[in-house]
Amino acid sequence: MNGNESSLPRTDRDQPSGSPQGGHDGFLVSLGVAVEPELVELALTHRSWAYEHGGAAHNERLEFLGDSILGQAVTVKLYRDYPELSEGDLAKRRAALVSTVALAEVARELRIGEVLRLGKGEELTGGREKDSILADSVEALIGAVYLSSGPAEAEQFVLGLVDRLLVDPTRLTDELDPKTTLQQMAAKLGQPHPPYETEGKGPDHDRRYLARVRLDGVTGRGQGTSKKAAELAAARDAVARLRARAR
Repeated sequence: MNGNESSLPRTDRDQPSGSPQGGHDGFLVSLGVAVEPELVELALTHRSWAYEHGGAAHNERLEFLGDSILGQAVTVKLYRDYPELSEGDLAKRRAALVSTVALAEVARELRIGEVLRLGKGEELTGGREKDSILADSVEALIGAVYLSSGPAEAEQFVLGLVDRLLVDPTRLTDELDPKTTLQQMAAKLGQPHPPYETEGKGPDHDRRYLARVRLDGVTGRGQGTSKKAAELAAARDAVARLRARAR
């Protein structure tokens, strides 16, 4: 750990309200992992907070590390647990499990949003509920576990996070990777990839996006704080409507 990462300031004023057990690492106790408090705090520090505090360290380096560990652990698990799946199906499931939507869902279950360090701008625009920020924090926590406890513990930590997402394979693909599912539906119908129509509304600091996607007479609609999130929501809506029509 470099000097910047070990000298993160710790004050009561900087602690977000609702931090469990008086610190940022309390929510990890139930998961059975031991993580250095300084690394947990770093993993939960968004760059917006760091910018407002004199360029303090933030979680992007840990996120980079955690992303790699996450991908490897998920790949190995899928390879071992699903010997009947083709490379393409394995890739699809991996993409769903490591997606921003999936990681944000995990973050919400862990209530990570409550203990994030965010700058004032992100705080005012709902940063504690943004999928991208939540997903990045999960990856950063994986990196923190790796540095604190080693590769074996980090792998078990990852598997504990994603196991709940593997219970229902249909939900995994339809909800977490709906754009791919919709493309496959289009292929079965002999139609091209469905186009998305997306528009943004509102000021730059509080932009909202609305998306529509059409396939075989069905229109899916979605909204989100980013173009990607809106399109994912629209695809998810279209998939649900198409499946309901087929019943």
